[in-house]
Amino acid sequence: MNFEFTEEQAMIRATMRDFAEKEIAPLASENDRNEHFPADIVAKMGAMGFLGINLPARYGGGDGDYMSYCIMLEELAKADVGLAAVVSAHLSLAGKSILNWGNEKQKQEFLPRLARGEILGCLASTEPNVGSDVASIETSATLHGEEWVLNGNKIWITNGGVAGVVVVIAQTDRSQGSKGITAFLLEPGTPGFSTRDIHGKLGVRSSNTAELILQDCRLPRENMLGPLGKGMSVALSAFDSARLGVAARSVGGAQACLEAAIAYAQTRRQFGKLIGGFQLIQELIADMTVEIEAARFLIYRAATKKDGGEPATLEVSMAKYYASEIALRAANNALQIHGSYGYSDEFPMARILRDVRVSTILEGTSQIHKLIIGRAMTGINAFV
Repeated sequence: MNFEFTEEQAMIRATMRDFAEKEIAPLASENDRNEHFPADIVAKMGAMGFLGINLPARYGGGDGDYMSYCIMLEELAKADVGLAAVVSAHLSLAGKSILNWGNEKQKQEFLPRLARGEILGCLASTEPNVGSDVASIETSATLHGEEWVLNGNKIWITNGGVAGVVVVIAQTDRSQGSKGITAFLLEPGTPGFSTRDIHGKLGVRSSNTAELILQDCRLPRENMLGPLGKGMSVALSAFDSARLGVAARSVGGAQACLEAAIAYAQTRRQFGKLIGGFQLIQELIADMTVEIEAARFLIYRAATKKDGGEPATLEVSMAKYYASEIALRAANNALQIHGSYGYSDEFPMARILRDVRVSTILEGTSQIHKLIIGRAMTGINAFV
């Protein structure tokens, strides 16, 4: 596989890097401390085309590929992993779901606004009692005449409190198991729908995370996304894209830690010498460098397969699992190199450590991805 960037991809990386360094990084610590969702910065990213980067041009997007998407997210995450989570959920979970499963009317109604950043999108699958086991969701949707009536609670929904369109995964026929799940499109202001922002998160505090409450929430029949009973397929296809986004932003956070550690090791003196000359410090930096590069190439391989229209579920799982794990190690190693200074928000490692911690949990825990990888290699499904 050839991982050389095209001219357009190189431009995307340079543009996002410049924007992130000037507009995002200077406010990242403050937004983290204040749990502030920077709507103004998100709007600027929309105006620059980043919020529609891999949506088709006919719907106002940038016609970019998955490689461009990953490059952009990595550069964004180097400045703020939380904002990368906002963009990842917006594009992978909402935008791609509507693109892949929506009818033409739904695409024309929502995709141009999503691409321009006029509205943000999210997907609501996780519930208080349901995480990895999507087939066991309890939120119900019952057809009454020409309306679907939805009841249930969704939790830990990225962009949930600020989204202009929500892809809701609900049970339409519990007796059919995973084949009785359907997806729906819901907009704020719909009677019976409300949200509650979640505060006190360990990390990604610049992103909005919310609980969604549906109480006799009525949707027109045409708000069904995709065929009846195909909600599980909608969710799984969304996760496949979102997991690649989690991997890319994990590598972005890890790269920021590596660069901070190198800069510190080149200036900090102990015992009359630069600490960058100590072998154990060099070992930590070497481990970080190799692991980040390995994770990056796993991401590029998965993105290349997806761009080629090939099945890439295994490759995406490998990238997501490895990138999220090495991001934690990179943040820990960088903090160790900084010593006591790394334990404060004077340097970014403490924030990044908290931000990347959730990457081993969301869009499938590391344990779930080990099961996916192991099942693919052995051909044995532990759940059957």
